[in-house]
Amino acid sequence: MSIVLVSGPSGFVGSHVLPELIAGGHRVVALVRSDRASELVLHRLEPAARGAVELRRGDVTRPETLPAVLAGVDAVVHLVAIARDRTGGADLRRVNTEGTRNILEAATAAGVRRFVHLGGLGIEDNPLLRFASSKAQAERLVAASGLDWTILKPSLLWGERDGFFNIIADLVRRSPGVVPVPGDGTARFQPLAVTDLARIIRLSIERPETVGRAYELGGPRVWTYREITREVVTALGARRAIVPLPVPLIRLAAGTAERLGIPFPVATDQLRQLRLDNVGPLDAVERGFGFAPRAMEGQLGYLRRPKRRAGAGLTRPGR
Repeated sequence: MSIVLVSGPSGFVGSHVLPELIAGGHRVVALVRSDRASELVLHRLEPAARGAVELRRGDVTRPETLPAVLAGVDAVVHLVAIARDRTGGADLRRVNTEGTRNILEAATAAGVRRFVHLGGLGIEDNPLLRFASSKAQAERLVAASGLDWTILKPSLLWGERDGFFNIIADLVRRSPGVVPVPGDGTARFQPLAVTDLARIIRLSIERPETVGRAYELGGPRVWTYREITREVVTALGARRAIVPLPVPLIRLAAGTAERLGIPFPVATDQLRQLRLDNVGPLDAVERGFGFAPRAMEGQLGYLRRPKRRAGAGLTRPGR
Protein backbone atom coordinates (compact mmCIF):
# COMPACT_ATOMS: atom_id res chain seq x y z
CA MET A 1 0.00 0.00 0.00
CA SER A 2 1.18 3.50 -0.85
CA ILE A 3 0.00 6.95 0.14
CA VAL A 4 -0.59 8.63 -3.21
CA LEU A 5 -1.08 12.35 -3.70
CA VAL A 6 -3.42 13.03 -6.63
CA SER A 7 -3.52 16.54 -8.06
CA GLY A 8 -6.74 17.35 -9.91
CA PRO A 9 -8.87 14.75 -8.06
CA SER A 10 -12.14 16.55 -8.83
CA GLY A 11 -11.57 16.55 -12.59
CA PHE A 12 -12.66 14.04 -15.20
CA VAL A 13 -9.59 11.80 -15.01
CA GLY A 14 -9.16 12.25 -11.26
CA SER A 15 -12.72 11.14 -10.57
CA HIS A 16 -11.85 7.75 -12.11
CA VAL A 17 -8.32 7.46 -10.72
CA LEU A 18 -9.31 7.82 -7.06
CA PRO A 19 -11.64 4.78 -6.89
CA GLU A 20 -9.11 2.71 -8.86
CA LEU A 21 -6.32 3.53 -6.41
CA ILE A 22 -8.53 2.90 -3.40
CA ALA A 23 -9.75 -0.44 -4.79
CA GLY A 24 -6.07 -1.35 -5.24
CA GLY A 25 -5.47 -0.87 -1.51
CA HIS A 26 -3.80 2.54 -1.65
CA ARG A 27 -4.60 5.57 0.43
CA VAL A 28 -5.15 8.86 -1.39
CA VAL A 29 -4.25 12.42 -0.50
CA ALA A 30 -6.46 14.61 -2.69
CA LEU A 31 -5.02 18.03 -3.56
CA VAL A 32 -8.01 20.39 -3.75
CA ARG A 33 -8.27 24.14 -4.17
CA SER A 34 -11.78 24.79 -2.85
CA ASP A 35 -14.66 23.52 -0.77
CA ARG A 36 -16.52 22.80 -4.01
CA ALA A 37 -13.72 20.53 -5.22
CA SER A 38 -13.70 18.75 -1.86
CA GLU A 39 -17.43 18.13 -2.13
CA LEU A 40 -17.08 16.75 -5.67
CA VAL A 41 -14.29 14.38 -4.69
CA LEU A 42 -16.27 12.86 -1.83
CA HIS A 43 -19.63 12.86 -3.62
CA ARG A 44 -18.29 10.78 -6.50
CA LEU A 45 -16.87 8.10 -4.22
CA GLU A 46 -18.81 5.25 -2.69
CA PRO A 47 -19.38 5.92 1.03
CA ALA A 48 -17.16 2.97 1.99
CA ALA A 49 -14.25 4.43 0.01
CA ARG A 50 -14.31 7.91 1.50
CA GLY A 51 -12.32 6.89 4.56
CA ALA A 52 -9.34 6.12 2.32
CA VAL A 53 -9.12 9.76 1.16
CA GLU A 54 -7.57 12.70 2.96
CA LEU A 55 -8.37 16.14 1.54
CA ARG A 56 -5.56 18.69 1.65
CA ARG A 57 -5.90 22.26 0.43
CA GLY A 58 -3.32 23.56 -2.03
CA ASP A 59 -2.72 24.91 -5.52
CA VAL A 60 0.03 23.89 -7.95
CA THR A 61 0.32 27.52 -9.08
CA ARG A 62 1.05 28.60 -5.49
CA PRO A 63 4.20 26.73 -4.49
CA GLU A 64 4.04 27.92 -0.89
CA THR A 65 0.94 25.73 -0.39
CA LEU A 66 2.59 22.48 -1.52
CA PRO A 67 5.04 21.43 1.25
CA ALA A 68 2.23 20.69 3.72
CA VAL A 69 0.28 18.84 1.05
CA LEU A 70 3.23 16.51 0.33
CA ALA A 71 4.02 15.60 3.93
CA GLY A 72 4.06 11.83 4.42
CA VAL A 73 3.31 11.04 0.79
CA ASP A 74 4.94 8.11 -1.05
CA ALA A 75 4.03 9.00 -4.63
CA VAL A 76 2.48 11.76 -6.74
CA VAL A 77 0.00 11.37 -9.60
CA HIS A 78 -0.04 14.74 -11.35
CA LEU A 79 -3.22 15.30 -13.37
CA VAL A 80 -3.78 19.05 -13.13
CA ALA A 81 -3.90 20.82 -16.50
CA ILE A 82 -6.15 23.13 -18.47
CA ALA A 83 -6.94 22.70 -22.17
CA ARG A 84 -7.62 26.32 -23.14
CA ASP A 85 -7.39 29.87 -21.89
CA ARG A 86 -8.30 33.41 -22.87
CA THR A 87 -4.94 34.93 -22.03
CA GLY A 88 -2.94 34.15 -25.16
CA GLY A 89 -1.38 31.07 -23.59
CA ALA A 90 -0.31 32.71 -20.33
CA ASP A 91 -2.66 30.61 -18.18
CA LEU A 92 -1.73 27.46 -20.08
CA ARG A 93 1.93 28.07 -19.22
CA ARG A 94 1.12 29.06 -15.63
CA VAL A 95 -0.92 25.92 -14.89
CA ASN A 96 0.40 23.26 -17.25
CA THR A 97 4.10 24.10 -17.32
CA GLU A 98 4.87 26.11 -14.20
CA GLY A 99 2.36 24.18 -12.09
CA THR A 100 4.23 21.00 -13.03
CA ARG A 101 7.56 22.66 -12.20
CA ASN A 102 6.20 23.70 -8.80
CA ILE A 103 4.96 20.26 -7.78
CA LEU A 104 8.16 18.60 -9.03
CA GLU A 105 10.25 20.94 -6.91
CA ALA A 106 8.00 20.44 -3.90
CA ALA A 107 8.16 16.65 -4.28
CA THR A 108 11.95 16.79 -4.50
CA ALA A 109 12.18 18.95 -1.39
CA ALA A 110 9.82 16.61 0.49
CA GLY A 111 11.82 13.51 -0.47
CA VAL A 112 8.98 12.04 -2.55
CA ARG A 113 10.66 10.03 -5.31
CA ARG A 114 7.78 8.49 -7.28
CA PHE A 115 6.05 10.77 -9.80
CA VAL A 116 3.47 9.74 -12.41
CA HIS A 117 2.64 12.50 -14.85
CA LEU A 118 -0.31 12.74 -17.25
CA GLY A 119 0.96 14.08 -20.55
CA GLY A 120 -0.63 13.87 -23.97
CA LEU A 121 -0.30 11.94 -27.19
CA GLY A 122 0.88 13.77 -30.29
CA ILE A 123 1.93 17.00 -28.59
CA GLU A 124 4.93 19.07 -29.67
CA ASP A 125 6.71 22.14 -28.36
CA ASN A 126 5.49 24.53 -31.03
CA PRO A 127 4.80 28.09 -29.85
CA LEU A 128 1.95 28.31 -32.37
CA LEU A 129 0.24 25.47 -30.47
CA ARG A 130 -0.18 26.88 -27.01
CA PHE A 131 -1.70 23.89 -25.24
CA ALA A 132 0.61 21.38 -26.90
CA SER A 133 3.65 23.52 -26.17
CA SER A 134 2.74 23.95 -22.49
CA LYS A 135 2.28 20.20 -22.09
CA ALA A 136 5.45 19.29 -24.02
CA GLN A 137 7.48 21.62 -21.82
CA ALA A 138 5.92 20.05 -18.72
CA GLU A 139 6.89 16.57 -19.92
CA ARG A 140 10.48 17.75 -20.41
CA LEU A 141 10.55 19.08 -16.86
CA VAL A 142 9.36 15.72 -15.53
CA ALA A 143 11.94 13.76 -17.52
CA ALA A 144 14.73 16.05 -16.29
CA SER A 145 13.58 16.08 -12.66
CA GLY A 146 15.77 13.27 -11.34
CA LEU A 147 12.71 11.69 -9.73
CA ASP A 148 11.45 8.16 -10.40
CA TRP A 149 9.06 9.38 -13.07
CA THR A 150 6.61 7.79 -15.48
CA ILE A 151 4.91 9.83 -18.22
CA LEU A 152 1.59 8.61 -19.59
CA LYS A 153 0.55 10.08 -22.95
CA PRO A 154 -3.04 9.15 -23.80
CA SER A 155 -5.10 10.00 -26.85
CA LEU A 156 -8.68 11.23 -26.43
CA LEU A 157 -10.36 9.81 -23.35
CA TRP A 158 -13.95 8.62 -23.29
CA GLY A 159 -16.09 7.85 -20.28
CA GLU A 160 -18.49 9.31 -17.75
CA ARG A 161 -18.02 13.11 -17.42
CA ASP A 162 -15.67 13.44 -20.41
CA GLY A 163 -15.32 16.69 -22.31
CA PHE A 164 -14.74 15.92 -26.00
CA PHE A 165 -17.53 13.43 -26.59
CA ASN A 166 -20.05 15.43 -24.56
CA ILE A 167 -19.26 18.51 -26.66
CA ILE A 168 -20.07 16.55 -29.83
CA ALA A 169 -23.23 15.22 -28.18
CA ASP A 170 -24.28 18.80 -27.39
CA LEU A 171 -23.83 19.74 -31.04
CA VAL A 172 -25.91 16.76 -32.11
CA ARG A 173 -28.73 17.67 -29.72
CA ARG A 174 -28.82 21.29 -30.89
CA SER A 175 -28.41 20.66 -34.60
CA PRO A 176 -31.30 21.01 -37.08
CA GLY A 177 -30.69 17.69 -38.81
CA VAL A 178 -26.97 18.18 -39.44
CA VAL A 179 -23.84 18.18 -37.31
CA PRO A 180 -20.62 19.89 -38.50
CA VAL A 181 -17.11 18.47 -38.36
CA PRO A 182 -13.98 20.61 -38.75
CA GLY A 183 -12.44 20.46 -42.21
CA ASP A 184 -12.84 17.15 -43.99
CA GLY A 185 -13.24 15.24 -40.73
CA THR A 186 -10.14 13.10 -41.30
CA ALA A 187 -8.18 14.16 -38.19
CA ARG A 188 -7.18 10.90 -36.51
CA PHE A 189 -7.54 9.84 -32.88
CA GLN A 190 -7.18 6.66 -30.86
CA PRO A 191 -9.79 6.97 -28.09
CA LEU A 192 -8.95 5.28 -24.79
CA ALA A 193 -11.40 4.46 -22.01
CA VAL A 194 -10.72 6.63 -18.97
CA THR A 195 -11.21 3.55 -16.77
CA ASP A 196 -8.34 1.88 -18.64
CA LEU A 197 -6.17 4.95 -18.06
CA ALA A 198 -7.02 4.83 -14.35
CA ARG A 199 -5.91 1.21 -14.24
CA ILE A 200 -2.67 2.11 -16.04
CA ILE A 201 -1.99 4.85 -13.48
CA ARG A 202 -2.44 2.38 -10.61
CA LEU A 203 -0.20 -0.19 -12.29
CA SER A 204 2.43 2.50 -12.88
CA ILE A 205 2.51 3.23 -9.16
CA GLU A 206 2.82 -0.48 -8.36
CA ARG A 207 5.38 -1.56 -11.00
CA PRO A 208 8.99 -0.37 -10.65
CA GLU A 209 9.70 -1.31 -14.27
CA THR A 210 7.64 1.69 -15.44
CA VAL A 211 10.11 4.16 -13.90
CA GLY A 212 11.90 6.34 -16.42
CA ARG A 213 9.55 5.47 -19.26
CA ALA A 214 7.03 7.43 -21.33
CA TYR A 215 4.08 5.51 -22.75
CA GLU A 216 1.98 6.50 -25.75
CA LEU A 217 -1.48 5.16 -24.99
CA GLY A 218 -4.55 4.65 -27.13
CA GLY A 219 -7.44 2.31 -27.65
CA PRO A 220 -7.55 -0.67 -30.00
CA ARG A 221 -8.64 1.28 -33.08
CA VAL A 222 -7.88 4.52 -34.91
CA TRP A 223 -10.94 6.75 -35.51
CA THR A 224 -11.37 9.82 -37.69
CA TYR A 225 -13.22 12.87 -36.39
CA ARG A 226 -16.08 12.01 -38.76
CA GLU A 227 -16.27 8.42 -37.49
CA ILE A 228 -16.29 9.60 -33.88
CA THR A 229 -19.12 12.01 -34.67
CA ARG A 230 -21.10 9.21 -36.30
CA GLU A 231 -20.57 7.00 -33.24
CA VAL A 232 -21.90 9.77 -30.98
CA VAL A 233 -24.94 10.26 -33.24
CA THR A 234 -25.62 6.53 -33.06
CA ALA A 235 -25.20 6.45 -29.28
CA LEU A 236 -27.79 9.22 -28.92
CA GLY A 237 -30.23 7.37 -31.18
CA ALA A 238 -30.33 10.42 -33.45
CA ARG A 239 -30.42 10.85 -37.21
CA ARG A 240 -28.07 13.54 -38.46
CA ALA A 241 -26.18 14.32 -41.63
CA ILE A 242 -22.49 14.96 -40.96
CA VAL A 243 -21.35 18.06 -42.84
CA PRO A 244 -17.74 19.23 -43.28
CA LEU A 245 -17.23 22.84 -42.21
CA PRO A 246 -14.14 24.72 -43.41
CA VAL A 247 -11.66 25.20 -40.57
CA PRO A 248 -11.06 28.88 -41.51
CA LEU A 249 -14.77 29.55 -41.01
CA ILE A 250 -14.77 27.86 -37.58
CA ARG A 251 -11.57 29.71 -36.69
CA LEU A 252 -13.17 33.03 -37.59
CA ALA A 253 -16.17 32.32 -35.35
CA ALA A 254 -13.97 31.03 -32.53
CA GLY A 255 -11.60 34.00 -32.78
CA THR A 256 -14.48 36.47 -32.70
CA ALA A 257 -15.94 34.72 -29.65
CA GLU A 258 -12.57 34.82 -27.89
CA ARG A 259 -12.12 38.55 -28.54
CA LEU A 260 -15.62 39.27 -27.24
CA GLY A 261 -15.33 36.89 -24.27
CA ILE A 262 -18.25 34.79 -25.52
CA PRO A 263 -18.24 31.03 -24.74
CA PHE A 264 -17.58 28.88 -27.81
CA PRO A 265 -17.24 25.07 -28.03
CA VAL A 266 -13.71 25.17 -29.43
CA ALA A 267 -10.74 27.53 -29.16
CA THR A 268 -8.60 28.68 -32.07
CA ASP A 269 -5.61 26.96 -30.47
CA GLN A 270 -7.53 23.69 -30.35
CA LEU A 271 -8.34 23.98 -34.04
CA ARG A 272 -4.65 24.33 -34.82
CA GLN A 273 -3.99 21.18 -32.81
CA LEU A 274 -6.18 19.14 -35.15
CA ARG A 275 -3.29 19.00 -37.60
CA LEU A 276 -1.33 16.88 -35.10
CA ASP A 277 -1.75 13.12 -35.38
CA ASN A 278 -3.21 11.80 -32.15
CA VAL A 279 -2.44 8.11 -32.60
CA GLY A 280 0.21 5.67 -31.40
CA PRO A 281 0.94 1.93 -31.46
CA LEU A 282 -2.28 -0.10 -31.33
CA ASP A 283 -0.77 -2.65 -28.93
CA ALA A 284 0.92 -0.19 -26.54
CA VAL A 285 -1.40 -0.80 -23.59
CA GLU A 286 -1.16 -4.58 -23.86
CA ARG A 287 2.64 -4.53 -24.28
CA GLY A 288 3.19 -2.05 -21.49
CA PHE A 289 0.58 -3.07 -18.95
CA GLY A 290 -0.61 -6.55 -19.84
CA PHE A 291 -4.24 -6.01 -20.74
CA ALA A 292 -6.24 -5.13 -23.84
CA PRO A 293 -7.96 -1.71 -23.74
CA ARG A 294 -11.71 -1.53 -24.21
CA ALA A 295 -13.16 -0.92 -27.65
CA MET A 296 -15.30 2.22 -27.92
CA GLU A 297 -17.89 0.83 -30.37
CA GLY A 298 -21.31 0.77 -28.76
CA GLN A 299 -20.02 2.04 -25.41
CA LEU A 300 -21.06 5.72 -25.49
CA GLY A 301 -24.50 5.21 -23.98
CA TYR A 302 -23.49 7.37 -21.02
CA LEU A 303 -23.94 10.37 -23.33
CA ARG A 304 -27.71 9.84 -23.12
CA ARG A 305 -27.65 10.49 -19.38
CA PRO A 306 -27.77 14.01 -17.91
CA LYS A 307 -24.44 15.73 -18.47
CA ARG A 308 -21.84 15.71 -15.70
CA ARG A 309 -18.85 17.11 -17.54
CA ALA A 310 -15.52 17.83 -15.97
CA GLY A 311 -14.43 20.09 -18.78
CA ALA A 312 -15.20 21.35 -22.22
CA GLY A 313 -13.54 21.71 -25.54
CA LEU A 314 -11.19 19.50 -27.50
CA THR A 315 -9.15 18.24 -24.56
CA ARG A 316 -6.22 15.90 -25.07
CA PRO A 317 -6.72 14.01 -22.02
CA GLY A 318 -9.10 15.32 -20.26
CA ARG A 319 -9.34 16.57 -17.09
